[in-house]
Amino acid sequence: MGVPVTQFVRQEDRIPIDVYIVSPNPRIRQALQEKLSLPRWNVIQSGSGAKALELLENRCTDDGVLLLDPMLPDLEPNEFHGIVRLRFPNTQILALNSQTGQLLIGSSSPTPISTHIVDLINRSGAVQANIVPEVGVQTLRHISDGKPNLRGMVGDSEVMQRVYSLTRMVAVRDTTVLVTGESGTGKDLVAQEIHQISQRRRQPFVVVNCSAIPEALLEAELFGYVKGSFTGAVQSRIGRIHSAHGGTLFLDEIGDMPVSLQSKLLRFLEQGEVQRLGGNDNLKVDVRVVAATNADLKKRISEQQFRDDLYYRLSVFPIHLPGLRERMNDLEALAVAFTARFHPGVSLSQEALQILKHHAWPGNVRELRNAIERATILVGSGHEIKPEHIFL
Repeated sequence: MGVPVTQFVRQEDRIPIDVYIVSPNPRIRQALQEKLSLPRWNVIQSGSGAKALELLENRCTDDGVLLLDPMLPDLEPNEFHGIVRLRFPNTQILALNSQTGQLLIGSSSPTPISTHIVDLINRSGAVQANIVPEVGVQTLRHISDGKPNLRGMVGDSEVMQRVYSLTRMVAVRDTTVLVTGESGTGKDLVAQEIHQISQRRRQPFVVVNCSAIPEALLEAELFGYVKGSFTGAVQSRIGRIHSAHGGTLFLDEIGDMPVSLQSKLLRFLEQGEVQRLGGNDNLKVDVRVVAATNADLKKRISEQQFRDDLYYRLSVFPIHLPGLRERMNDLEALAVAFTARFHPGVSLSQEALQILKHHAWPGNVRELRNAIERATILVGSGHEIKPEHIFL
């Protein structure tokens, strides 16, 4: 005789127990939801790790059970597991077999709730045979072999392992970080990860693209302004720096910051204060700064386009991201991961992979991502990306 479902409900307020199904494949999510469609269980689906973290963040409690497919399109499974353990310690994670849909109990003792879920799902063997296509399974599997990849970043090459290590080392401090590398290498992902695994993760992560905001507006955007300081300033406003108080400010394309503003930015970095445009008061702020650039800042210094004192203040802890041509051993894993992200169920042929391997990739990982996204559209109702779907 089965155990009554009501036994697994919190009796004090009858709040349903949250069961998160995290898998990039909608069919396996639906199959699991149907098996768990019992009264008083709140089943929540997510197709990616990032979305699952968002859902967990928005729940009123952090207890529940999470059924995790290791073939996530955006997060390395061990990294995802670590984030959940750190931020939502009362949420139990159960491994999900990507091919059969079965749930596996790990070495830790399961709770009665999760034991009941496992028994329910595995009672008939598998959820459905071959419900998840074997798209790049072998290639993706090495991504989740326990190496500490960063969220959203794929690759186990030696140069990338160094990036992962440096990022984790500095994330727990408030040290200013300068991320360098060519366009399309993923500098923004490093900045986001530094924030997400720091003590500031629940506070704002504010992004300022220094090359995207006109010079005439950048000072007001960064430092704010007081009413009447210029035409159109009908009310006072704090700047992006102040809005990042308690959190992290990401200054992207810092090499393009106008020289006229660099001294004011340096003062903020040194004093931890901002002065709004047209104002006299110095406002104290607590902000961790991560900057990024694809420019050669030392060359900019020699050309008098960048202050050397600002450079040394920003580059307390530099992290350099290699171009894709410097980590070609990661290309196959990247291509398969992008394929799974954009079109689950489609595989990448060896012929198409060879074309990718012989390309120079001046646009780096971003160019590869775009090429795979195009290919997954061009493949239509097919099941395999072929050379005719690759346009470089």
